[in-house]
Amino acid sequence: MKVCMIGTGYVGLVTGTCLANMGNDVICLDINREVIDNLEKGKVHIFEPGLSEMVSKNVQESRLKFTTDYGTAIKNSEVIFIAVGTPQSDDGSADLSYVFSAAKSIAENMEDYKVVVVKSTVPVGTSEKVREVIKQNLSEGIGFDMVDNPETLREGEAIQDFTVPDRIIIGTDSEKAKKIMNKLYKGIERADKPIIFTDIHSAELIKYVSNAMLATRISFMNQIAPLCEKVGADIKAVAKGTGLDNRIGPRFLQAGAGYGGSCFPKDVRALAYTLKSKGFDSSILDAVDNANENAKKNVINKVKRLVPDLNGKSIALWGLSFKPKTDDMREAPSITLIKQLQSEGAHVKAYDPEAMETAKRYLENVDYVDCPYAVLQGCDAVVLITEWDEFRNLDKEKVKELLKEPNLVDARNIYEPEEMKSLGFNYVGMGR
Repeated sequence: MKVCMIGTGYVGLVTGTCLANMGNDVICLDINREVIDNLEKGKVHIFEPGLSEMVSKNVQESRLKFTTDYGTAIKNSEVIFIAVGTPQSDDGSADLSYVFSAAKSIAENMEDYKVVVVKSTVPVGTSEKVREVIKQNLSEGIGFDMVDNPETLREGEAIQDFTVPDRIIIGTDSEKAKKIMNKLYKGIERADKPIIFTDIHSAELIKYVSNAMLATRISFMNQIAPLCEKVGADIKAVAKGTGLDNRIGPRFLQAGAGYGGSCFPKDVRALAYTLKSKGFDSSILDAVDNANENAKKNVINKVKRLVPDLNGKSIALWGLSFKPKTDDMREAPSITLIKQLQSEGAHVKAYDPEAMETAKRYLENVDYVDCPYAVLQGCDAVVLITEWDEFRNLDKEKVKELLKEPNLVDARNIYEPEEMKSLGFNYVGMGR
């Protein structure tokens, strides 16, 4: 099939590349000339395991192309995805200006029937507004159908998530569009991983509700963690015992430094805004967001248990990105912690396998070091804030020798407290 992907950000580039890898002819469109030029040279601007290799393969086999020209992209495609950003506005609502701008450009370049698919995460009712924007700017006699197809990609696992999705949600009111979308995705449907057809409004809500539910589980456990510390319980044991209840399950029950990234914070706030704008109570979502911000802010209290006076001290960070296997720094807990440390007079050194260049756009006066050991030299404490696998099996004796004092704050609970203490570390975890 012939597909156009508007937007070469995380969702657009991964989805477009994976569709090309399935044998479709895909044109990825972006208004950023520099990004397109780099992609044409094989330079991928985001880090996602396996993506760069897949882009190169499909470009070489002429299934994947890149352009800034709306006319070429729209006229040569039968299915057009809108996968542009929907950043958070000051009031918590989603900024849909990029979505509507894309819709207008689609209409201005359409010459025959198209299926227009909203892939961006958008508030309920947005696809209908996109339909109206296209109608207002479309020549008479040209037909199109609307689809909402929410993305379900986890950063760091995106190619796997596309190839073997839990489910594929397609919201549409058109039988013709339904058949076209079914044909596009049929190759990755499995008996236990179905294509689910819904109305458009339900599809729009599914993405928000899913993310909000997962965020709720994280915030809930982060609120239980201090209680565990107070009464002498272990949040890891509590999470394991709770998760083995089949009604609950084990995922997203780990306490830590809070969630970040481009989805959970923005989507929780946007869904809360939608509830409020319709006159409904959003108190649960407001509490989830507040609990998460508190979880980020509370990491410094763990540091100060070990280093009460931070002025003039050097603190090392293991990890910067909001999660492993990505260089994404959006709403990363490390940003909150670093700014707090700096406000109290501490010097911050940091190591991350992928995110150090990206972090420079968000942070100032941080000493970036290209080695998980070297970053510790002369530091009064180290904080593990992103659970990259390479931190799990470091030489702990070497770590202790390099630190000025053997102070370790494990904000992701990847180490066992008794082992760390037996090795001579002053160890602090979360809820342990």
